[in-house]
Amino acid sequence: MTNGFGFSISTTRFDEGYEPSASSRATTNFANLARGERRQENLRRVLEMIDRRCNDLAGHHEPGRDRYAVELEIVSVELGFAGEGDDQRFPLLEMLDVAIVDLRAGHRHRGIVGNNFSSYVRDYDFSVLLPALTAASARPTVPADFGDLHGKLFREFCDSEAYRARFAQLPVVCISVSTSRTYHRTGYQHPVLGVEYRQDAYSLTDEYFAKMGLDVRYFMPPGAAAPLAFYFRGDLVHDHTDLQLIGTIATMETFQKIYRPEIYAANTAAGDAFTPSLAHPDFTRPQIEYDREERSRLALTQGRFTEEHFMEPHRDVLQQWAARYPALVG
Repeated sequence: MTNGFGFSISTTRFDEGYEPSASSRATTNFANLARGERRQENLRRVLEMIDRRCNDLAGHHEPGRDRYAVELEIVSVELGFAGEGDDQRFPLLEMLDVAIVDLRAGHRHRGIVGNNFSSYVRDYDFSVLLPALTAASARPTVPADFGDLHGKLFREFCDSEAYRARFAQLPVVCISVSTSRTYHRTGYQHPVLGVEYRQDAYSLTDEYFAKMGLDVRYFMPPGAAAPLAFYFRGDLVHDHTDLQLIGTIATMETFQKIYRPEIYAANTAAGDAFTPSLAHPDFTRPQIEYDREERSRLALTQGRFTEEHFMEPHRDVLQQWAARYPALVG
């Protein structure tokens, strides 16, 4: 344990039998899918969609398109503070780790960690802190230091011994593009990532992830309806194999079809210029139950939980640590 705190990692298999633990974030998207009467049916269909998309992306040279299966583990990261008593351990973040199994050859390939990234501190920043700051100002603006602590905690985790002992590569976080921006197709095309898009200005989410030390590129994979945002450190294209990228795309495109079907299950693919909209009416909703409104409500609940059990009791320690933390280079 350094700087007064340290990280610990635990994993849970995400499969048809998955049940959220008492310590799992309630707003984590995969936890939302695993509640209710249709929980097992939901999970089975999600996993089938992921496998089907994986084989589809790899299928241009694979007859039958049934060679690969994707295995997922939920990675839960806890931050522990020095000392004893209440609130000395806090469930900092969760994400999915991917493995791709070659059923024909009997090989298991390591994929990329980072899918479905979520964190309590992010809930606090966007659901508690930011609304309070903007409500208190006649001309709401996002403060320059918004997201600083979260970004530093994420960078510290990625550089920690706990992370290096468990993962060989840095995370790639793949999420939906922003509905506040317009994306323009470029001339670059990758065989797996697909057509690249760019935008004229970063969104608030882009800036938030930049403080985590992550660059961003936007790609629409072959056969997809819309581009995805890929946040990464290093070289997205050359640091990962095609099969690793396929595992990430298959996983996150499937989840986005469930979370944001208006964008990712649209019946018409994005054109040269694309402005995502959750009001888009022409889409086909997957037959999987997902309560988007519940997730929004729970984000506020968890943001307040973070304020009470993380920000307030450890504010001095966190502020002193963050003030000494090295600035981003570049």
